[in-house]
Amino acid sequence: MRTKFNDGWSYRAKATAFQEIGGAADSEWSEVMLPHDAVLHTSRSADAPRGETTGYFHGGAFEYRRTLFVSESERGRLLALEFDGVHRQANVYVNGALVGQDAFGYSRFVVRIDPYVKFGADNEIRVDCRTHLDSRWYTGAGIYREVHLISKDPIHCAVDSLTVTTVDVDDEWATIEVSAAVTNLSSTTVTSRAEVTVTSPTGEDVATGVVPVTVLPQGQEAWRQVLVVPRPKRWSVDAPALYRARVDVSTGDHSDVTEAIFGIRTIQVDHVRGLRINGELVKLRGACIHHDNGPLGSAAFPDAEERKIRLLKNAGFNAIRSAHNPASTALLDACDKLGMLVMDEMFDIWTQAKSSFDYSFDFANWWERDIERLVAKDRNHPSVIFYSIGNEIPEAGDRFGARWGRTLAEKIRGLDSARLITNGINGFVAVLDMVLEGRRQSSGNEAPAAQGGVNGMMGAIGAMMNRIQTSQAVTERTEESFAVLDVAGMNYGVARYEMDRELFPNRVIVGTETWPGDIDANWQLVLENSHVLGDFTWTGFDYLGEAGAGVLRYKEAGADELRSSFATDFPGLTAFTGDLDITGDRRTVSFYRETVFGLRTSPYIAVERPYRHGQEIAAATPWSWSDTVASWSWAGSEGRTTGVEVYSDAEEIELILNDESVGRAQVGASRAFRADFEVEYQPGQLIAVAYSQGNETGRTSLTSGSPEIVLALRPEVANSAKELSFVWVQFEDEQGVVQVTADRLVALSLSGPGELQGFASGLHTTEEAFVDAHHTTYDGKALAVIRRTGPGELSLRAEADGVTPAEVLLHAN
Repeated sequence: MRTKFNDGWSYRAKATAFQEIGGAADSEWSEVMLPHDAVLHTSRSADAPRGETTGYFHGGAFEYRRTLFVSESERGRLLALEFDGVHRQANVYVNGALVGQDAFGYSRFVVRIDPYVKFGADNEIRVDCRTHLDSRWYTGAGIYREVHLISKDPIHCAVDSLTVTTVDVDDEWATIEVSAAVTNLSSTTVTSRAEVTVTSPTGEDVATGVVPVTVLPQGQEAWRQVLVVPRPKRWSVDAPALYRARVDVSTGDHSDVTEAIFGIRTIQVDHVRGLRINGELVKLRGACIHHDNGPLGSAAFPDAEERKIRLLKNAGFNAIRSAHNPASTALLDACDKLGMLVMDEMFDIWTQAKSSFDYSFDFANWWERDIERLVAKDRNHPSVIFYSIGNEIPEAGDRFGARWGRTLAEKIRGLDSARLITNGINGFVAVLDMVLEGRRQSSGNEAPAAQGGVNGMMGAIGAMMNRIQTSQAVTERTEESFAVLDVAGMNYGVARYEMDRELFPNRVIVGTETWPGDIDANWQLVLENSHVLGDFTWTGFDYLGEAGAGVLRYKEAGADELRSSFATDFPGLTAFTGDLDITGDRRTVSFYRETVFGLRTSPYIAVERPYRHGQEIAAATPWSWSDTVASWSWAGSEGRTTGVEVYSDAEEIELILNDESVGRAQVGASRAFRADFEVEYQPGQLIAVAYSQGNETGRTSLTSGSPEIVLALRPEVANSAKELSFVWVQFEDEQGVVQVTADRLVALSLSGPGELQGFASGLHTTEEAFVDAHHTTYDGKALAVIRRTGPGELSLRAEADGVTPAEVLLHAN
């Protein structure tokens, strides 16, 4: 039996020994439900160490506790706690005794607790953890993913041992192999029977089998059985069919039931035919994502993880890369359910540190356990088609690093040979020592420090990146590291795609990380080259930390030249690189990408903010996009000229304002899939009409809002029994047109069985906290996340200056 163990917890911030000497004390205990991000409840400040990487949050040490009553009937059974993720350096205690640890912070791990509990009594479960400059982004801290309590009969299916693998499949039959292990905690030899039942996506039992398994006292025995499934429904992005395997291990009067969800599908790849899933060619329209959920911090609520995947799929993506750490089980469940391919990434660090207190200090002792945990979590998920063993690992540029790569890859192959292995290798990082030496020689002294570290250097180098990536030094240094992989993952290595077709004819490539503005050229290379499987943009969703990576910085009138840098100063909060912002609202780059992918045929209008027109951009990075919004409501800008971008796959665009033609522009004159205009803003209706070969192929319009401003609450789902409700807080006119210039502070109040879990806008810089009940909108919008704590109606009320309050009932139907 496996049950959720998320309620009844308390937590507090711990003072360090040095703080206690100075008089500081632990904070008071606060009741929480898991998952929980402790850092989100701390303050931010400009003096946070390396604050641009963490969003100016400070680290800390935290302690969680919970009471667990264990009845006498549990004596002799296996009791364990499954933590899907605790960040970081977790120690788990039962009644004061250390029962388990996890150094990494992103692994799912299981600790056995039955040897330490008191039966017929309450037991204290305690978890200590901490975070401090251990990653290059916002990590959060605490028990930020779900926890489950496992209780099993003394003779049982071993935890995480049940695996289902597709051996062969055609339209009539699928051959699958079901394997597991039986554990015997008793003092006698037993012969158990493992009965397997496979259930189809429609709920029918379609295959069964029984395996007798004899297990010695305190022993464990593996078993496997091959079954045949008739008329299989194959899992794919477009038809994510899921089967269930149930294993009942019985011995006399006792039985133990374990289940696994799986999909029947095949993966094949080569440099001639590319990637095939179920025999059909697939090009990866990929998005890199970090693990946070915006206003929820790093807390991996299943509803939030599913929403994230649904929004990304609606935006045109068919694959995600979990940059740069293993994804939560909840995220993989969502990908299985919705049909999203996954590259699950293991490490951002091997032996060489990138941050002051990162995993490099633990790697040598923990890497093998963490890989075993990754594979145990992933191997039944049909969505997972790639394991990535690293991201921009500096060691990939030398032979000893290549040896580490081979060790990691072969370890995974020994555990799961049914998936592909890659590594996000950046040729620039592989020769970083040579780049730094060149900078030293050119400066005549020490190499000047780069704002934003390696990311800042990459952004500053810009066009030179292609020259570095295609250099002989990169070719030679990365050859062995690429050779240990099934697919060569290239970060910002697009210039190598066609070059490597000649240099390494058998090399298969995937763009593991690319600049968002290059998608037009990148996608053409993907389509034209069979050995290139796809493109993963940085990033699909905006994320906390690495503040300002994609922000345009303007030179204000009369100001001195702004410092050109990668980082945004405090109160910078997010990277602002995503196709979707942290609330899940699609930015204009998302619609451009959708057009390039060939998934959108109607034109899309993106309008420059009128007050920015003609203003000099003082700093931009390759992760930046134009400062545009899909709005024609710019009160106070009447008569001002502004820029209009229209994204389209047509040949020509005509722009019409209030029934008068502004003019026609060729698509692709400035860049592919885009036509550009300058328009004097006047309220009314702006229409873009697309033409190909002289015929209209589509049109779209933007309409100005009326002067009346209405505060509205718009739940994404009207009636929902889910734990989380996502409610848009918007300023509109009477017709529902969002008023992008009406931003102001909104205060929320909630009545009924629930709590406000997060409240945020998509703005990349703010001093407002997500955990507070008040927040300022951005472009007329903010997002409230409500967590239901019991049955019954919830009422959410919003108030703001100058408008009538709004209220909405959240039903649990």
